[in-house]
Amino acid sequence: MEQYQVKKIGEIRSAGDEMWLELESEYRPALEGLDGFGYIQVLWWFSGCDNKADRSHLQEQSPYKGAPAVLGTFATRSPMRPNPVALSCAGVTYIDQDWGVIGLTYIDAEDRSPVLDIKPYTPSLDRVKNPAVPGWCGHWPDSLEGSACFDWGVEFNFYSALPNGSA
Repeated sequence: MEQYQVKKIGEIRSAGDEMWLELESEYRPALEGLDGFGYIQVLWWFSGCDNKADRSHLQEQSPYKGAPAVLGTFATRSPMRPNPVALSCAGVTYIDQDWGVIGLTYIDAEDRSPVLDIKPYTPSLDRVKNPAVPGWCGHWPDSLEGSACFDWGVEFNFYSALPNGSA
């Protein structure tokens, strides 16, 4: 099996209602030109699931109501996967290039989760106007903004008490 080297560039941080991303000092110059983007795509590591059992988890009981009873890992956003890599779109509230800090509106990561990469969100490359989704999730919100007010608690077979009932 081929091996790849991935290096963390920073960490997700949170305290109370505040969330931000802190870059390692050597990566601060990479923030140049990011000002003006309202959203970023953050690749981060589900560090709590980086173990043999979670990495071998390929199917699970569906977490979604109305979905098939068993779903493959690639049909879910589960942190238990062969490579515990996560992708989240997050709103940017500020950028402090001198300190290597990006303020975030919200990100579904735990405090101190390692960040692998950041990319600016651009609708021309990241948005699909009419995405095809299975019927069981076709009524979900069609945007990140709509998700903030959506009652995610009724959609899951479990309920995670996250801000605004999101999951």
